[in-house]
Amino acid sequence: MNTLRHILTLAVACYSLLATCYSQDDEQKLVRDGNKQYKEKKFSEAEKNYLDALEKKGNSYRGAFNLGDAYYKQGKYKEASEQFEMLTQRKTSNDTSSKVYHNLGNSYLKQKEFEKSINAYKNSLKKNMDDEETRYNLAYAQKMLKQQQEQQKQNQDKKDEEKNKDKDKNQDKNKDKKKDENKEQQQNISKEDAQRLLEALNNDEKKLRDKMNEKKAKVANGQIEKDW
Repeated sequence: MNTLRHILTLAVACYSLLATCYSQDDEQKLVRDGNKQYKEKKFSEAEKNYLDALEKKGNSYRGAFNLGDAYYKQGKYKEASEQFEMLTQRKTSNDTSSKVYHNLGNSYLKQKEFEKSINAYKNSLKKNMDDEETRYNLAYAQKMLKQQQEQQKQNQDKKDEEKNKDKDKNQDKNKDKKKDENKEQQQNISKEDAQRLLEALNNDEKKLRDKMNEKKAKVANGQIEKDW
């Protein structure tokens, strides 16, 4: 495969188990019809035929595999990954198992579930170490995972920074509030002091007035006291 093409594009083509020979029973006829539609890129119609084939024969490996491919081609990546995950639990040849894991990796890659994609590609290579397509996809998935983690870290750092800013703002608000409370308290104390001072002045004035009235009364009664 052209090296430049590998660098510029990600190969995500699905392997297929399209059969070339068919028997006349219903299940294989449905699979055959599905394969024909698949080749014609009528993936929705192919999906229906594969599902019908599985209703006829639930353990049809070829029908189940090609159904996963039909899902993938329609952009139903979650359904595709579920289909291929199921197939990884069934015994088959290393070559077929390698294809299952490869397609599983592609399905997870499309969903940006890079860790799962990486694990699937690694399992594919365990079954077939010579598959350069899978090896390239593995390297690509690892690169994408690293970028995703870096982006997540940047997003978290930004959130932490904004959180700290909000915290500082709240602290400043609390300081201003406390200053206002202290100022108000000081104003209240000043009012209380002023009231007490006014009361004291009133008392002194009353005492002086009473004393003067007392002297006036004595003068009026002819009683004069020496003031020395």
